[in-house]
Amino acid sequence: MESLEDDKAQDIAVVALAEKSAFTDCLVIASGTSQRHIGMMAQHLRDSLKEKGASGIAIEGLPHGDWVLIDAGDVVVHLFRPEIREYYDLEKLWGATAAMKRKERAAQVADAAI
Repeated sequence: MESLEDDKAQDIAVVALAEKSAFTDCLVIASGTSQRHIGMMAQHLRDSLKEKGASGIAIEGLPHGDWVLIDAGDVVVHLFRPEIREYYDLEKLWGATAAMKRKERAAQVADAAI
């Protein structure tokens, strides 16, 4: 969350999936202002995760930059251009109602990591 907020990600949403999915505990969904912005956020996030000891981080979609997926195991991050995010509407697909306040998001991510 901190990395995305530092990089000025927009409309950050967290969707808890621990009880809904076997592939991850948590989805983080955010928008960027351009393909370059999304690519920069993805690279910074990957570097931040590696610094914290995460391994096996996979990134898909980086060359194009409309939708970049960062798979860090228990947490999967989707970075979108706003119109692509609106089209796929992952929050609705997974049952999220709205972006949560920062404190609630942080608590949920911490719970999902345990």
